[in-house]
Parts: sequence; structure tokens; C-alpha cells
Amino acid sequence: MTGLYRGMDRATLDLAYNNSAHIGLARRDALVADWTTRSAALRTRLSVRGPLAYGTAPRQVLDFISCGQTGAPTLAFIHGGYWQWNDKDLWLFVAEGLLAEGFHFANIEYTLAPQARMDGIVGEITQATQWLIDHLAELDGDPARLYVAGHSAGGHLTAIAMENPFVAGGVAISGLYDLEPIRLNWLNDKLGMDEAEARRNSPIARIPERAPPLWITVGGGELPELQRQSVEYFSAWRAAGHSTEFIAMPGLDHFVIMEELARPGGRLARSIGALARGEPPPAF
Repeated sequence: MTGLYRGMDRATLDLAYNNSAHIGLARRDALVADWTTRSAALRTRLSVRGPLAYGTAPRQVLDFISCGQTGAPTLAFIHGGYWQWNDKDLWLFVAEGLLAEGFHFANIEYTLAPQARMDGIVGEITQATQWLIDHLAELDGDPARLYVAGHSAGGHLTAIAMENPFVAGGVAISGLYDLEPIRLNWLNDKLGMDEAEARRNSPIARIPERAPPLWITVGGGELPELQRQSVEYFSAWRAAGHSTEFIAMPGLDHFVIMEELARPGGRLARSIGALARGEPPPAF
């Protein structure tokens, strides 16, 4: 197969990972504006603890929202933005769906490229995950019931968090699990990965020997490359003998899929509830 990657030249590969172009900038901007408004409104309604520092760098912080039940499970959320954009505050609206399922909600921030290399970003998520396990009892949570979910780049980082043996489970949403095509396209202009760094931070190349359940999902309306990555990572996780489920989301694009996590009763919010109860994904 000729081409830069899987028969694609650079221009084609750039478009293959451009989610904003895929749905249109106007639609993306309208969704982000709505999420910003909802997140700000939720912050005024709820008691948000934070920023709580899990490290010493400015963005090594997280926010924590209690569901009001001592010893409840916690869902730690990792935002996307291709490791170089966005902020945890935009994604606070996601808490609503998880609080309705009886979860505390932890909203993790991390340093973005180019201020951090991929090695550093991965290290920060590892650090934040362990910090939560170490401190959940102080936050009225259960250290044995920390679940992790993330979207896009956050899906990649969720897969990294599964390497901690004390994490109870996770849901990776529209994630990136092989960073080689990222290294070869426009996203690497800020990330600056070489081949070795891309490989050592690719979840598909570092599946742990033992791991908690990880459920994987991607929208049926997303870019084909993102769908391929999710399917291949699910297959690799299952081939390693780990507990996994693939949650099909027909027709949903890379952005709208997040409503199924944020909306009380949404498909992903209910799936995380089922995961914590040891049940299979609910039928939709």
C-alpha cells in the first residue's frame, strides 16, 4: 500500500483526523457555545471543590463534585482537544449525567502541547489517577470504585489510566489508540512526537497484562479513521483476555456523542452506571 499512511497522502491524512471540518465549524462552534453556557450554569448550582492540585504545575489540577452520598463511586473525566486545546471548565456540563447515576464527578485538567510533550501528558494522567485513589476517602468517595472516562484525546488517556491496577473500570469515548497517524499529520505540529514517542504512548502497543474492564465506544457518524481505531483497540483488548464491551452509537458524530454522557439517562451515562454495578451495557 503506497502513501504516507494506509494509502493516504498528507492532505488526505490531515482530513482523516479533522473532526471539526467533518461536522462543520459553525455546528461545532454552536455546540461549544452551548456547553460553555451549561457548564457555567452548573457551576453556579452545584458545590464544586477545586481546583485541587494533584501536582505542582499550573494545570495539574482537578475539580470534584459530590453526588451527596458518602462512599459513592467516582467518575473521573478527561477532556479531549487533541492534547493541545480545551480546558476542564468547558466540560463541567458532563457532570449532570453522572451525578444522576449516583457518581461523584472528578474533572481532570492536564498540561497541553506544546508546553508538554506526550510523555509528560501521559505522566500527568497517571499522576492524577493515583492522586484520586489516594484521596477519595477524604472526598467522601470510595477509593476502590474509581472509574475513568474520557473523550477523543481523553479516550486515549482513559486507556492509559487503565494501567493503574486500582482503577475499577473505564469507558473510552471516540479515542485515539495508535498515535502513528497522529505523528504523521497536522496534529503533530504542536505535539512534536517522533516515532519512538508515538509508539510508547500508543495504548494499542502497551496493553497491560492485567486490567479492569474497559468499555469502548465511538459514534457511527464519526470519521472512518476514528471508528477504525476504536474497533481495532477493542479487538486488541479482547484478544488480551481483558473484560470489554463495544457500545455501538449509530449515527452520532464526534461532538454530539458527548450528550449521551452528559444527559441524565443518556446511553453512556447509563452504561457507566451499569459498569459500576457489574452489569452488561443496557440495551438501546
